[in-house]
Amino acid sequence: MNEPSAPPGPSPTSALVFDFDGLLIDTESAALRAWQEEFEARGTSMPPEVWQSGVGRQDSHAIFLAHLREEIGSFDVDEVERSWRARLDASLAAEDLREGVRDYLDAATGLGMRLAVASSATGDWVRGHLERVDVLHRFDVVTSGEGHPPKPRPEIYLATLAALGVAAGAAIAFEDSPPGVAAAKNAGLRCVAVPNPATAALAFDGADRVIASFAGSPLAQLIGG
Repeated sequence: MNEPSAPPGPSPTSALVFDFDGLLIDTESAALRAWQEEFEARGTSMPPEVWQSGVGRQDSHAIFLAHLREEIGSFDVDEVERSWRARLDASLAAEDLREGVRDYLDAATGLGMRLAVASSATGDWVRGHLERVDVLHRFDVVTSGEGHPPKPRPEIYLATLAALGVAAGAAIAFEDSPPGVAAAKNAGLRCVAVPNPATAALAFDGADRVIASFAGSPLAQLIGG
């Protein structure tokens, strides 16, 4: 009598898909600092819960500006946005990839994996910073937010998988926020959360695994266990 066959295991990993903001480059911590400075310049502060409520969302600015309005009344929205962006750009001018990211890209390339970025941000923002740190050429596909519903909807990931020509089960996503994790899981990918200092206090219950940093969990160790 034949023994029943074991259920198939997960597909071998053939692609890695990375979020951008806060994940490849820690723009999230820089953005938080810029908002905190902007609030303080206007005589108030940004509570942690307000920041956390906007992390990973396309309407985050509306959330932060609404709180500022509650605190100080009316203000020139365009002026606040310009001032915040100037603070952010100054902070990011010398910001490199997060520690361990280059090692992940090198290891994945050595294993013959394809690499992609799936971000809700605009293409000029994502590609500009990837080019600034000299890794844009490392990615086979860069999918940005234009024309796609924002995370946690799965469309950005689904478009990335289609462009890669890779099945969801053969890809691992890396995210730094709960909405990003939800988007990856909704698209059928395995997902590893790599929080940054600005998102470390959030819950990542939906992730398949949470690691403190890329540097502390080499890719070979991650996919091997």
